[in-house]
Amino acid sequence: MNTLSYKTVSANAKTVNKQWVVVDAQGEILGRLSSKIAMIIRGKHKPEFTPNVDCGDNVIVINADKVKLTGNKFSEKEYVSYTGYPGGQRFISPKELMAKHPTRVIEKAVRGMLPKTKLGKKLYTNLFVYAGAEHPHAAQSPKTIKL
Repeated sequence: MNTLSYKTVSANAKTVNKQWVVVDAQGEILGRLSSKIAMIIRGKHKPEFTPNVDCGDNVIVINADKVKLTGNKFSEKEYVSYTGYPGGQRFISPKELMAKHPTRVIEKAVRGMLPKTKLGKKLYTNLFVYAGAEHPHAAQSPKTIKL
């Protein structure tokens, strides 16, 4: 057997094959959907996955306003933010956040599942979330996948 055929392939910016993917969030559970999206953005579904390289796909999420949360999380879960001023801690529930900005619920969930590094910030730019069924990325000819 030829031992030279068993070389570890490390991807880099030139050799990586990035694709565009459309995910429909209608009727999906937020956490389960977000973990699969984060895995695709990271590139862990590819055999040439390299942890220190952006080798994942660009993900377009449509119908973000129709995502579901189980139990009472829609009204009882709280997202915490801090303004930077004394007494400036703010709380918002997913119900209120969906009313103001329906895309941010999925964005926050996916961002929390990506690495907290420079690479994680770069990976987050590969996520595009839209509240409706339309998206402006038709020129990239994305393929639709069912998660």
